[in-house]
Amino acid sequence: MSLGHACVDVYQGAVAALVPYFVAERAYSYAAASGVVLAASLLSSLVQPLFGVLTDRWAMPWLLPLSALTAGAGVALSGVTGSYALTLAVVAVSGVGVAAYHPEAARVARAVARGRHTGMSWFSFGGNAGFALAPLLVFAVVATGGLRASPLLVVPALAGAALCAAAVRSAGSRAGGGGASVVAGRDDWVSFLRLSGAVVCRSVVFVGLGAFVSLYVRERTGGGEAAGTAALFVLYAGGAVGTLAGGRLAERYGRMAVVRRSYALTVLAVAGLVLAPGSPVYLFVALTSAGLYVPFSLHLTLAQDFLPRRVGTASGVTLGLTVSVGGLAAPAIGALADATSLRTALLPLIALPALGRLLLCRLPEPAPPGPAIAEHADPRNPAAP
Repeated sequence: MSLGHACVDVYQGAVAALVPYFVAERAYSYAAASGVVLAASLLSSLVQPLFGVLTDRWAMPWLLPLSALTAGAGVALSGVTGSYALTLAVVAVSGVGVAAYHPEAARVARAVARGRHTGMSWFSFGGNAGFALAPLLVFAVVATGGLRASPLLVVPALAGAALCAAAVRSAGSRAGGGGASVVAGRDDWVSFLRLSGAVVCRSVVFVGLGAFVSLYVRERTGGGEAAGTAALFVLYAGGAVGTLAGGRLAERYGRMAVVRRSYALTVLAVAGLVLAPGSPVYLFVALTSAGLYVPFSLHLTLAQDFLPRRVGTASGVTLGLTVSVGGLAAPAIGALADATSLRTALLPLIALPALGRLLLCRLPEPAPPGPAIAEHADPRNPAAP
């Protein structure tokens, strides 16, 4: 599941990694380039909760390999489309593939992990590793062959589809393959919505930096494409390590304590990233990555425990709607950068993790999930146990 997750989420990272090449080869403005990020996020943000609701009613393991292929096909075509509109369309299709994958994958991963924080952190680690590898993959393909070589980017999707199919077969009954199980417990919507608000703040920072940190570091350090790619790699690679650390820290100190401290760290790290001159910016990119990613898998397990009877919905909103909302802010950041400077456009990102930290104040640690009280949904009433 972790490896398959990596092969899918490489396409979320690839969209941001392609932005400098769209600017260089197609002369896109900052606003136009950020529109590509928006296209990848918009449909995903709208439809991922819908897929979450569906997975609460019916298990759909066949969706995992299909969504991997869809995510890869859209990104692979983005470099060979003949117009801006077509580029937006194929990137949006990729976003739908990503949206379809996550709720069902989170359901299967939760079942296999049996509620362990470290198990879910390994699942999240795969997605973050995919993000981290995306800039290197795009650099290897596009920096040498130009955007016309983008069809080669479909290779991870083919591997991901095979891995997802194998994971579903091996999970078998542990994943509840015949239907969505119902867990004892009461849904805490107020706490879930407060957590979701904090994740939205985190999302805007992450997507904004993902879209522009490469260009910003090149501008601040005077480096070329390699300097920008290195910064984006640090942002994503630190996340892969941070996700695993988050699971272990949560088992020792508790999820909410770890999440709150991570948001506090992010405020200081983003301030350093935006304001620090020269090469120290890489240190602050790494600290920002840690602050953003340590709570990543914890967001998911907290959301699922706040809504124990609607795990698919919780996963779809947490991994989809709240995360993808960050893409909605990307055009605003790009427009502000066109009107002022990229540094000025990134300054508001310092305040957002502080707002997220306020939303997390006094948020309770949810009770662990209760035992499943129904293994399969009633075909006459799929929502009932």
